[in-house]
Amino acid sequence: MKLYDIAHSRAGDKGDTLTLSLIPYEEKDFDWLCKTVTVEKVKEHLKDTVRGEIIRYALPNISSLLFVCHHALSGGVTTSLGLDAHGKTMSSALLEMEI
Repeated sequence: MKLYDIAHSRAGDKGDTLTLSLIPYEEKDFDWLCKTVTVEKVKEHLKDTVRGEIIRYALPNISSLLFVCHHALSGGVTTSLGLDAHGKTMSSALLEMEI
C-alpha cells in the first residue's frame, strides 16, 4: 500500500527547508501512521532529495504528522539551478512511499 491510499499531504518551503504534512483521511489511522512512518523511512524514501536532518513532529490534536526536512531544496528557490526548487512537488513524492 502507498501512503496516498490512506493520507494526503501538504508542503511548504522556506529557503532550503521543506515542510511536509501527512494527514490521514480517517482519524483512526493516525496512531498507525505514527508507528509506521518514521523519520528513518522518510529519509530513505527521499534520500535523493533531502540532504540534511529530518525532524518529525506528531500533532495529535489535529491527527497530523509534520516533517521538517533540512537541506532539501538545492539551496532554495532563489539559488537552485533545479527546474522546480519549490516544496510543492515533494508532498506527492512522500505519498508515493510504500508502507
